[in-house]
Formats: sequence, structure tokens, C-alpha cells
Amino acid sequence: MTAVYFQDTTIRDGAQSLWAYNIRTGMIAPICEYLDAAGFEAIELGGPIEIPKCIKELREDPWERYRLVIPKFKRTPLRLIHGTRSGFAIYPDALHQLFDTCMADVGVKEVRISDSWNDAKDWAWRVQQAKNAGLKPIINVIYTVSPRHTDEYYAAKIRQAFALGVYRVIFKDPGGILTPERTRTAVPAILKAAGDNTVELHTHCTTGLGTLCCLEAIKAGMNHINAAIPPLADGSGNPSIFNVAMNARALGYQTMIDEAPLRQASKFLTACAKQENLAVGKAPEYDYAQYVHQIPGGMISNLRYQLSRVGMEHKLDQTLEEAAQVRADFGYPIMVTPLSQFVGSQAAINVIVGERYKQVTDQTIEYAMGIWGKEGAEFMDKNVKAIILDRPRAKEIAERPHPTDSLQDLRKKYAPDGASDEEILLRFFSSKADVDTMRRAGPARTYPMNGGNPLFDLVAELSKTPDRRSVLIQRPGFSLRLEKRNSEA
Repeated sequence: MTAVYFQDTTIRDGAQSLWAYNIRTGMIAPICEYLDAAGFEAIELGGPIEIPKCIKELREDPWERYRLVIPKFKRTPLRLIHGTRSGFAIYPDALHQLFDTCMADVGVKEVRISDSWNDAKDWAWRVQQAKNAGLKPIINVIYTVSPRHTDEYYAAKIRQAFALGVYRVIFKDPGGILTPERTRTAVPAILKAAGDNTVELHTHCTTGLGTLCCLEAIKAGMNHINAAIPPLADGSGNPSIFNVAMNARALGYQTMIDEAPLRQASKFLTACAKQENLAVGKAPEYDYAQYVHQIPGGMISNLRYQLSRVGMEHKLDQTLEEAAQVRADFGYPIMVTPLSQFVGSQAAINVIVGERYKQVTDQTIEYAMGIWGKEGAEFMDKNVKAIILDRPRAKEIAERPHPTDSLQDLRKKYAPDGASDEEILLRFFSSKADVDTMRRAGPARTYPMNGGNPLFDLVAELSKTPDRRSVLIQRPGFSLRLEKRNSEA
């Protein structure tokens, strides 16, 4: 019986795709032992993109998070996702190396590396940095739909990736636009190119086809599948481990996963979602528009979140439609972080302003200049490119030097007080003032594994006040009085 192995994406991609990274340390810590006991080959923990989120919005220290949760994983290797350009600005190479090293020091074992253009030259330096830090490098070969992204294209990229001496390759479908039909042709080509090396499938359920694609990949011989647990599965997230495993067994495969502990973790996260009014992933209806705009799951959740903050969530569909036009104007980039964010953000601005490219982001200007990849500038619509670059801000950016800070430069700039390398990263991705504000917010919020009981919690808190000797709880047809006894009686 052929075995199927799983890698968990709940904490990282599930939270990014469905909760816009609004997952708190107190939500992660209680489920670690359950995830660890399930038999996953690896568990994704996070990446650089979550650091400013933790500091500025959640007011939590990401390093405290890592030190709290990582020791709870006794048997399962932890993964980091960290590409050639992991944020929305161009970072010096030394910054990438520093982050890899710090994450390895706190116990992460593997790192997933992406390049927005599947460029082997950009993969190479990040792979070397990962190895320098003691991490096992994994290359993401990113899937998209266009005339030039053929099965032969992906087979060639798989060969280029393994030629770099990487641990594994992931065939990554961030937009959930892979179809069962394309899976049946692409996977055999990919596996032939990989030879004896391991390739994982990473897809999303954005079009409702994620689980079907996983099953077709399994039938074609790709038996390493990325999945998540509800409520951070389905929807724009990754396929549910429960669904994929159940159907794989029905097809006669042996699933190397124990779902029992995962159901406890799923129950807890669902309670957290209800408490904090966060999304619960559901199987979506088929939406052909996804194949047009190709916005990945993580970007959809972030767009929805950003629009809601300005009272314009009702314009999400219009923004997604506009994103299809922006992507065409940009020369059909692969819709993955950060390029998908550039497209989505510019689309949102176009919708809000009511005129295309009247206002543009710095990233849009940089894209038109080729800073985010020469292919971007080469394939961009010439008229749109001219409109974007014909403004004073473009001239300012053109004169800005590419960041080449060394580690010593970073330490001098961000840690004149002798702060640690971890502190340097916090200050780099936010500011010292933001970090200080985060620390003044106090310890991370906790969430009881049993979901708590509001009545019990209220009574417990009231009992701690010395000036109250009795508590009366009343509702129609019910009365309860609790009295504190005299300790000397």
C-alpha cells in the first residue's frame, strides 16, 4: 500500500490566507503538542512578513513567541518561509542571512525559498545563505497560468532547483488555480524531472478544486501533500488534512497521519475564531474569475482586511476585477508574494481613487523600473509604464541606491546600544519606537484550551477582590448566590 505524507501549514499559510496573520501566540501555544503528535513530516511556523504584524498590530514579541512554542515540538521539524524578497521593500542580502541564522538558533530546521520569477540565479544565493545558517533549503517552484508556463517550463525549473543541492522542491500553487486536468499532465512531467528527489504539492482551495488536485497528484505519484486543519483550511487557504486524508484512504492509500489530536486543535482554533470574529474556512463555490485575476489566498484575506479598515469591504469584487487588468498591464507576473501584493494594492488604489494609476505605490514604480525583476519591466505595457515613470517620485526612487548594508552596518545602524541581532530584526521591520510600544503592551493574550467558561471566569475574577464577600447572579427563573466564608471560622 502506497503511503501519503503530509506537511502542516496551519500556523503559517492558514493564518495568512484566512486571518490576515491575526493569529496570536496564545492561539498557537495550546495546539503545538497536538500538531506535534499527529505525524506531520514538517510544520510551517512563520517568516519575516509576520514580524511587523506582530509588533505593530498584535503587540506581541515574535521572538518570545518562537521561544515559547518551538520547544513544544518534540518530534516534528519546523519550517520557515523566506524568499529572495520576502517583504515589500528591497532588503540587503545581509538582512536575509541574519534572519535565517536567528531562526536556526531558536530551533527552526528548514526554510522554503521562493523567487517571484522562478529565477534559478536568485534561488542560488538564498540557498547558500540557508546552508550557511544550518537550514535545509526547499525551493518553491511557483505555478501560474500563461502561454509560456508550460509543463516543460516547470520540469526545467524542477531540474534547475535540484541542481542547487536543495533538500526538497515544492510545486506551489498560491492562487489555487491548479486544476485536476492540469495536475494530470504537470505532475508526471515534474516527477520525471525530479528523479529520486522529493517534490511536495502546495495548493489552495480558492476555486474549490484544491482537494481534487491533491488527490490527482497522489494518484500520479506525488505523495507529499501540504495541508492545514480547520478553521484555517479551505476557503482561500490550503486543503483540509481531514478531507484529503479521508479521500486518500478511500482510494486505497495509507495516510501517515493521526487525525485524533488534530481534532482537538481544530476545536480550539474554531473557538478562537468565534471569540475574535475571525474567518472559518469553508469550501468555496467554483469561481472562474480566480483564473483571471489569480490573486492568491493570502492576498485576498489581506485585501478584505485592508478594505474593511477604510469601510470599503463591499468593493472587494471590484478590486479583484481591477486586479486582472493591473496584472495584464504589469505583463502577467506570477501572482505570489510580493508581486501579488503589488498588483492587488495598486488595483485597490485604482478603485478607491476612481482612476487608473493616478496614484501609485513606490513598489509599482520600482516594478516598472525592473527593481523587482527584469521580466517585470520587460513585459510591462509600454503606455502604462510611461504613465507610472512620468512623475517626480520615480526620479527620486531612480536615484536611490540599492541597499548593500553589511551585517556590521546593520548592527551600527539599528543597535548602537549594543542590542542583540534579534532586536536588530525587530527594529528593521518596524522601528525602535514600535518595539518599545509593543513591550509596554505587556504579555501576549492567553486562550484556554478548553475554551473557557464566561460564568466561571467572571466568578473567579470577582473572587479575587477582597472587598467583595458575595456574588449574586440572576436571570429570569434562576438565582445563584456565592458567599465567601470567614477564614477564621
